[in-house]
Amino acid sequence: MIEDAMLLAEEGMEKALAATKREFGNIRTGRANPETFNSLLVDYYGAPTPLQQLASVQIPEARMVLVSPYDRSAMQAIITAIRESDLGVNPTDDGNVIRCTLPALTEERRKEYVKLAKSKAEDGRVSIRNVRRKAKEELDRIKKDGEAGEDEVERAEKELETLTKNFVAKVDAELDAKEKDLMTV
Repeated sequence: MIEDAMLLAEEGMEKALAATKREFGNIRTGRANPETFNSLLVDYYGAPTPLQQLASVQIPEARMVLVSPYDRSAMQAIITAIRESDLGVNPTDDGNVIRCTLPALTEERRKEYVKLAKSKAEDGRVSIRNVRRKAKEELDRIKKDGEAGEDEVERAEKELETLTKNFVAKVDAELDAKEKDLMTV
């Protein structure tokens, strides 16, 4: 029972860390990254559809993004979605592909992105702590029901704290790397 609770906690924390990494990937840095376009939703025949289902995204240069729609009739909808997004790019099309030239980030915009990254990191930490709380409740239930001895449960709780600290440290390391990436000109 204790092993199951610990395994579930570790899986939950790994998922929270992966989600935080994905969120960091959506924050634009100085160079082009296809992940920044993954969160875009395109109004495709009245249904909000993720961009990656409608087009391929390629990075031919450091600040250039090429979006190649699978269906040419969706081109105008994709352009509108990119233009209305918070990416700050003005897409142009040549009939086959959509080109997006990313402007250089200003110091002010970089600081805004750092704040956003810190917010996403805090969300990740909160998710990890929520997993810890659920696991702790399960361990308390195991102890109360007499399914395991008090010493075993206390040992598992210490292990849970260590696990939590490790995952929070991983989120902090990801945040540091993203911050460094954002502030590099």
